[in-house]
Amino acid sequence: MRGTLYIVAAPSGAGKSSIVNAVLKRDPNLRLSISFTSRAPRPGERHAEHYNFVTAAEFEAMVDAGDFFEHARVHGDWKGTARQSVEPQLASGHDVLLEIDWQGARQVRSQLPDAVSVFILPPSRAALEERMRKRGQDSEEVIQRRLAAAREEMSHYGEFDYVIVNEVFEVAVAEMCSVFTASRLRKDAQVARHARLITSLLVDP
Repeated sequence: MRGTLYIVAAPSGAGKSSIVNAVLKRDPNLRLSISFTSRAPRPGERHAEHYNFVTAAEFEAMVDAGDFFEHARVHGDWKGTARQSVEPQLASGHDVLLEIDWQGARQVRSQLPDAVSVFILPPSRAALEERMRKRGQDSEEVIQRRLAAAREEMSHYGEFDYVIVNEVFEVAVAEMCSVFTASRLRKDAQVARHARLITSLLVDP
């Protein structure tokens, strides 16, 4: 049975990566697709673990070759999901999680309307700004640019199947796990119904 594609998106600073990492530890059935990006690694980030880091020229060459399932320019840098990171795993029956932005999510849904999408919101704008500053990784100019972009990003929450507010981290993680569990139960029920129908059609009365 083909796996399910799950999409998780959020504005910068909403805690998306922390929630995704916690869910991956709890759910052995999920496979994380490692995105490509043209931005430089942040402190502590490692190639092929957090992102596949490439130059802008390398990224654009991959775009021209049609290597990406989705791609977009975010905060001045390219990000994208390579097809070979997703399709083989889905075909082998594994569920795949994409941790991307709303632009990429829109591209993926247009190609795979059966994908299950989740958008993570911060509890307030003040909380979002506080989380950005606690990182200690970005300049004031970058922080202000990200805050301005976050307002636009959050306006797209209605395009997603589920919305989770990351106010209490453990609650947000539990809600994310519940989304995946519910999705799988619906899929299993659908497969069971199809099996019963096929049996009724093929077995002699």
